[in-house]
Amino acid sequence: MAKDEAPAMGLLWRLAVVVALALAAATLVEPLARRHPDLFALQLWAGPLRNAGFSVACFAGARLAHGLAARRLLRRRKGRRPVPKVLLDLLWFGLLAVATLASLSLFFRQDLSGILTGSGLVLAVLGFAIRNAVADVFSGLAMGIEAPFRIGDWVRIETLAEGKVQEIGWRTTRLVSRDSTYVILPNSQISSRRITNFSAPRQEYRDHAELTLPADLPVAEAGRLIAAAAAAARMISAGKPPEVQVTDYGPAGITYRVKYWVPQHDRELACRNEVVSLIDAALREQGIRLAADRMPCGQGQDSASAGSARAGARRPIRPASAEAR
Repeated sequence: MAKDEAPAMGLLWRLAVVVALALAAATLVEPLARRHPDLFALQLWAGPLRNAGFSVACFAGARLAHGLAARRLLRRRKGRRPVPKVLLDLLWFGLLAVATLASLSLFFRQDLSGILTGSGLVLAVLGFAIRNAVADVFSGLAMGIEAPFRIGDWVRIETLAEGKVQEIGWRTTRLVSRDSTYVILPNSQISSRRITNFSAPRQEYRDHAELTLPADLPVAEAGRLIAAAAAAARMISAGKPPEVQVTDYGPAGITYRVKYWVPQHDRELACRNEVVSLIDAALREQGIRLAADRMPCGQGQDSASAGSARAGARRPIRPASAEAR
C-alpha cells in the first residue's frame, strides 16, 4: 500500500465526530426516556437506540483505529520499507470482527463466549472445506510479517519463477518476468521454497564471470588486461571498478574470475553481455586464445577421448550466478 492510500485527516476527523455523537446518543437516550415518561416513542425505542448507538460507535471506532494505524505505519522513514498491505488488511479484519461481535452481543443480549463458540464451530467446518485456501492465506500472512520481499523487488523463487514482485495478496503473489510474462504463484508454494531477493538489502549487487587463459600468459598481465577491458563497461555501477581474481592455477590453464557490480537486477544480462564482449574484444586484439577445456582432476579417460578433448572447442567465458551482497 502506498503512502497516498492512507486515509486523509479530514476523514479521520469525521469518523471521530461520528464516534462521539454515537456514544453521546447511546449514553443519553435512556436518561432522557426516564426523565420524560410522557414520550411513549422514546420509552419504546430507548433500548434499540442505545444498542444502535453503541454499534455505530464500534464500527466507526474500528475504522478510525485502522485509519490512524495506517497513517502511522505507512509513514516512510529513511532506511525502512513500507508495511505490506496484507498486514493492514489483517488489522482491519481483526477490528471489524471485534466490532461485529460486540454489536451482536448487544442486539441479541448474549455473552460473547456463546457467540465465539458458535462461530468457532462454523469456522472449523469451513476451514476443513477450504484448507488449501487457508494454507495460502496463512502463508501470505507469514510472508507479510517476515517480509522476505516487497513490491518492486526482483526475486527468484526456487524451481518456480523469477521476476519483479507486482502484488502480494492474501492467497497469491504476482510477478512480472524479464519477458513481461505475468506469473501468479500460491503463497503456500512460495513459503516452502528458497527465495533469493536481488533487491535487498540494496538494489545493486555483485556478479561475476569466469574464463580460462593459457598458462604461459603471466597472471599480472592477464589481470591488467581483463580489468581494463571490464572497467570500460558503461552498464555496470559507476565508482566501483571490477576486480579480477585467480580461482584455478595449473599447467593446462589459469582460470580468472572477474567481479563487477550490477546496478539492479533487470540490468544483469545487459551488464554481463557488455563485460564479456569487452573482454573478448581485448583478448582477440592481443591475439590471446582461451585455454582448452580440461578434465577434472582424478577423472580418467582413454586415449581417444583425451585426443578429442584436446582437439575440442575452446573453453568459453562462463558466467556465474549473482553473489551475496
